[in-house]
Amino acid sequence: MTPRERTEMGTPAVVAIRRDGLIFWCSSAATELIGRAGQDIRGHSIDEFLTGESGYDLNTREKARTPGVHTAYLRQRDSRPVEVAFRVVPVEGVAKYVVVVTRTASTRSREEIETMLEGPQAQREIDAAVADLAAHTTSGPESRRRQDRRRRLSRVHDASVRIGSSLEVNDTAQELADLLVPDLGDLVTVDLAEAVVVGDEPTRMVGGGRPHLLRSAISSASGAWLGKVLMPGAPYPVLPDSTPLREIQMGEVITLDRASVVSALGDGDLVEQLVPPFAYSVTVAPLIARDLVLGHLTVWRDEQPEAFQEDERKLLAEIASRAALGIDNARRHNRELRAAVTLQERLLPSATTSSDAVSTVGIYRPAGKGAGIRGDWFDVITLPSLRVALVIGDVVGHGLSATATMGRLRTAIQTLADLELDPAELLAHVDELVQRLGAEAPTEENPVGATCLYAIYDPLTRQCTLASAGQLPAVAMHPGGSTEFIDVLPGPPLGVGGVPFESKTVELEPGSVLVLYTNGLLAPDHEDSETGLDRLRARLDSLNDPGRSLEAMGNSLLSDLGSKPTGDDIAFLLARTRAVASDSVANWEYPAEPDSVALARRDIMEQLRVWGLEDEALDTELVISELVTNAVRYTGGPVGVRLIRDNVLICEVTDSSNTQPRLIRANATDEGGRGLFIVAQCTTRWGSRYGLRGKTIWTEQPIT
Repeated sequence: MTPRERTEMGTPAVVAIRRDGLIFWCSSAATELIGRAGQDIRGHSIDEFLTGESGYDLNTREKARTPGVHTAYLRQRDSRPVEVAFRVVPVEGVAKYVVVVTRTASTRSREEIETMLEGPQAQREIDAAVADLAAHTTSGPESRRRQDRRRRLSRVHDASVRIGSSLEVNDTAQELADLLVPDLGDLVTVDLAEAVVVGDEPTRMVGGGRPHLLRSAISSASGAWLGKVLMPGAPYPVLPDSTPLREIQMGEVITLDRASVVSALGDGDLVEQLVPPFAYSVTVAPLIARDLVLGHLTVWRDEQPEAFQEDERKLLAEIASRAALGIDNARRHNRELRAAVTLQERLLPSATTSSDAVSTVGIYRPAGKGAGIRGDWFDVITLPSLRVALVIGDVVGHGLSATATMGRLRTAIQTLADLELDPAELLAHVDELVQRLGAEAPTEENPVGATCLYAIYDPLTRQCTLASAGQLPAVAMHPGGSTEFIDVLPGPPLGVGGVPFESKTVELEPGSVLVLYTNGLLAPDHEDSETGLDRLRARLDSLNDPGRSLEAMGNSLLSDLGSKPTGDDIAFLLARTRAVASDSVANWEYPAEPDSVALARRDIMEQLRVWGLEDEALDTELVISELVTNAVRYTGGPVGVRLIRDNVLICEVTDSSNTQPRLIRANATDEGGRGLFIVAQCTTRWGSRYGLRGKTIWTEQPIT
């Protein structure tokens, strides 16, 4: 870390003053702050660099030497004076006093400045200055050892600011262990509570027993793992009660020699697991964040004469505190990620479905740790008349907010699907919803938006109608062996508005596989989307085998991506189409005349006899009579009737009117108004859908 970076991080500058008032030593942060080389600072009065524009007379130095924090202006070379805060600290022997200086800024409060100049970081800089001054005024091996030790501690301290950049608990623990070897110890271990590793808060434990700890990281100066010492991932054994153990559990930093550790453990197997063979002394520092003891950091030294010094213990405690914050951040991130994944998986439908229209397999894999769940989803929605809706989508953003948005969109699409809208019209309604959601919470951190593809497959006509809102094109794998993208003109992502969506209808042979997917399925190393799509098509082409199950096909696609965590969610839906046999469907068309009602009843009764469904004749006759009567009475065009035999009996009556049918309760004296009430009583469910011209009323009856 450069001096400028240290200054920006808040490391105060230190200068030492002789009894004659001249500077004879300055730290690297001081040279950076003043903007001059050390030789241009030493031998000069501090008055040449600090001015008394704040009301302090630095020439007398009486007020400046009073306790507390004062302000002045620093003269930097070739620049305007900069306001600084400083504190004067008397020292013994090597100097009269030292001055600790830091910048002030509008973004720093008075409390922050005082903490910076009076806190442990400033004291550490003062201690380092005094040690360096002592080294400059003495000679011999002891002085060089002191300088080496100071440089070692400074190097460790500077490197410690990088701890916590990872959002993975064990990665952060390993960073911590690697940081301290070999400057502070020969073998370093990090042990965390089991709850912390999975994202939960640890429980406080005092005394012996099973500590519920896991070894998360280990680092050795020799690069070898010594003896039977616990390895990463191994759980802690049961520990006997002891004073050192209780001190660690209560959050104290302790230093012990080997004999004391062996005595506290007692059991020989425990010693082998927890004490390196050549260890001479150990310092244990707790990992505490938000008053929670997350685990502890253990630093071992081999048989060397230099024991742990007090400043090393303080540094170790500070590094442990900083690392604990990083570990706790990773823990809370993992907890949120786990909650989001759990919620996401519970919001998704069953991975495997089977109906008269399609058999499906849906696969979802969340993004790797640290990337955050992205809100990808798929859906399979059963529609009337044996049809099915297939959905794939990708929400903007990540985390719980993306999962919540996904849940709202999925619910909205399911509700709109019941209206049996054309896919383009359905996406237009969802687009309006997303715009409203975005207006309710317009934040850059949690934007509201999504891409989506909505498709309806009809096993009677073998046609599939699709519309896209910024989603990648679906793939059709034909049973003959060919594979192609379905060229649907994509509209804008949901939430953009202003551009209409378009639907496209294609015919699919029975046994075709329709593939809907999000961009996470594309190979992670592709140069652009076109290259990734070409690669996906080639891979699907190689998997196109009517004898291959959808599960095997899905597993093959996942295996292509490897086990390495991805930076994006992966969601895809495989749907193998089916068709209803022609002899299970009967169609008629009648003119809008009163005689058509009797003709329709006659044709329906004959068809039920052919199918062997005479037991359903009475209810079916009532349903057809009421629906055809209404169509003849209130519309002027032809009336279509369709009967479908499946695990239920489906009746459809189509007319040219766009009037919404309503179920009403007729009074006892009313001559009409009971038609749909009778229909509802004779069926398990009924509804209507609209086409380009007119509507279709459908009913379902159980087959006994």
